[in-house]
Amino acid sequence: MAIPNRKKKYSYADYLTWEEGKRLELIAGDIFNMSPSPSRRHQQVLGELFTAFSVFLRGKECAAFFVPFDVRLFSENKWDDEIDHVLQPDLSIVCDPNKLDDKGCNGSPDMIIEVLSPSSVKMDRWTKYQLYEKSGVKEYWLVDPVLESVEIHCLSDEGYEFQGVFTKEDTISVSILTGMELDLSQVFG
Repeated sequence: MAIPNRKKKYSYADYLTWEEGKRLELIAGDIFNMSPSPSRRHQQVLGELFTAFSVFLRGKECAAFFVPFDVRLFSENKWDDEIDHVLQPDLSIVCDPNKLDDKGCNGSPDMIIEVLSPSSVKMDRWTKYQLYEKSGVKEYWLVDPVLESVEIHCLSDEGYEFQGVFTKEDTISVSILTGMELDLSQVFG
């Protein structure tokens, strides 16, 4: 099926019928085209992040997944035609294997990393920030490959708490993964 029109609300059941290879996300039943293919720099930074997380998580219960990987938020105990939030974060860390199925993640990952692109800044900083916070994603990183920075938000009872902005000179700890430290000079090198 071709990309649907934008005049009605859609569900995950509809999403599954759409043409493969199209980069789409579904938020509150509305379709959002993802930006064109990411820049080379975006891909390099994402690759370094994925490698670091994958190596650290080898043999552990948590696992790292990179785009394209469907994350169905607010989907617990719902049928496909009732799910209206399907996102494809750049990097997802899932520590509950019961949330994983052949389609992706059914529920909220423990951690999400979005690598910013010029066309995604507003979506990542506002719309997705709010969705990830509301859905219970414990740690959210916004990575800027141009400014070579990582902005970290950790979930508390009151919502996301800003942890700071870190740059190429910093080594940062991952709050949800005890013992994991990330040297940003290797990520942005």
